Amino acid sequence: KQWQAIKAGERAEKSTSNTPLWSDIPRMLPALSRAQKVQKRASALGFDWPDYHGALDKVVEEVEEVSEALACDPHSEHSAEEIGDLLFATVNVARHTKHDPEQALRQASDKFVMRFADVDEVLRNQGVSLQQADLKQMDAAWEQVKTQHK
Repeated sequence: KQWQAIKAGERAEKSTSNTPLWSDIPRMLPALSRAQKVQKRASALGFDWPDYHGALDKVVEEVEEVSEALACDPHSEHSAEEIGDLLFATVNVARHTKHDPEQALRQASDKFVMRFADVDEVLRNQGVSLQQADLKQMDAAWEQVKTQHK
C-alpha cells in the first residue's frame, strides 16, 4: 500500500508537469502487456471498476460493437478498431481477476495446438487427412476431442 501511495504521488507530480502521463509505458511492449500497464495506471488514478463485473460487462458491450462493425464492413478500419477495443476490455477482465493476459493467451494457444493435433489423429483414424476433411468433419472431430479432454 505504501509503495502504491508513493508511486501515485510520483504520478501526480508528473501529471502536473509537462511530462505525458503515459510516456514511461513503452509503445514497443507486447500489446497485451502494454494494455495491462495502461489499465493499471488508469486504475491508480481512480479510473476503474471496483471489481471484474464492470470489466466483464464492458467485454459484452464491446462484443456487440464488434458485431455491428463487422456487419457493416468486416475489413474496415472501424472493424479493426472495435476488435482492438474488445481485446483491451478482455485484458481488463484478466487484470481484475489477477491473471496475466500474455500467459492466458499463450496457454489458450497451446491448448488449441494440442487439441488440433488430436483432431488430426481422430481424422486419420477415420481414414481422412486434414487436407481431405471438410469443416463438418473437422468440427465433429473437434467436439469429440474437446469432450475427451474435459
